[in-house]
Amino acid sequence: MKAVLCKQYGPPESLVVEDLPSPAPGPGEVVVAMKAASVNFPDVLIIQNKYQFKPPLPFSPGSELAGVVKQVGEGVSAWKPGDKVIAFTTYGAFAEEVKVDAARLVPLPQGMSYESGAAFLLTYATSDHALRDRGALRAGETLLVLGAAGGVGLAAIEIGKALGARVIACASTDDKLAVCREHGADATINYASQDLREQVKSLTGGKGADVIYDPVGGPYSEPAFRSIAWRGRLLVVGFAAGDIPRLPLNLALLKGASVVGVFWGDFVRREAHEFARSLQQLGRWYAEGKLRPHVSQTFPLARAADALQLMAARQVKGKVVLTTG
Repeated sequence: MKAVLCKQYGPPESLVVEDLPSPAPGPGEVVVAMKAASVNFPDVLIIQNKYQFKPPLPFSPGSELAGVVKQVGEGVSAWKPGDKVIAFTTYGAFAEEVKVDAARLVPLPQGMSYESGAAFLLTYATSDHALRDRGALRAGETLLVLGAAGGVGLAAIEIGKALGARVIACASTDDKLAVCREHGADATINYASQDLREQVKSLTGGKGADVIYDPVGGPYSEPAFRSIAWRGRLLVVGFAAGDIPRLPLNLALLKGASVVGVFWGDFVRREAHEFARSLQQLGRWYAEGKLRPHVSQTFPLARAADALQLMAARQVKGKVVLTTG
């Protein structure tokens, strides 16, 4: 089987595609024939040795896939060959066959394509944990989404609307903002050409945003936090801009506001029951047509480097997906 390999840390173009032996499942493991695997920002970081998890070289990047169960290991009773599944891994998804712990599989929802399945779990589950659990977003509140045209951003828009919030989407280009409106954003801000604070003030009648969803960091976190409402919640989701901001904590004091960390990976590990409930809610919303994964481009597995370069250049709207044909 073919796999994309990181044999030395570096940019996407340093990746290679090689033939490897098919994996064999151990106890509690499953081998999935990958049909589609999505590209996420941590994939860009992990191949450069900039991610918190550092697998030994060589390894295949990729943390999310959809496919068909090929083989199950000893003690696995919940899955059988032929089952259509979504799997989440820390790495290893960019291969034609992927060995996964059976606990990291969920059924592919009825009627969902493999491409949409590969683009669904990490983004929507992260945003659901952030908005409902950590942010306690309620109907009638205002949600401000930074980096709104990315995978987690579009998921946050749709979940925010499903919860009855008013959603303001922020992105760096007008074409990205058009995609945000297609997914339900009530208002938009181009923070490359508009003053973020002034626009939030204008759009909220001076009140500010109740919840700020921030997967970007960098130069946008502080002006967004300065625009937060009384008792507002700033959700720290990630740092796609590359820089970790240093926020003046007097802002939290003056607004009675909270800075709330969102670490979905540890949430899944520590609170499996709550994670299962989150998946159930996401499944209901998908069945109701409220969640629509946005796959902007697909590439064959052999062009994984091209897909990762788009992600590194922040040119992706929604998700980019690799397929095995």
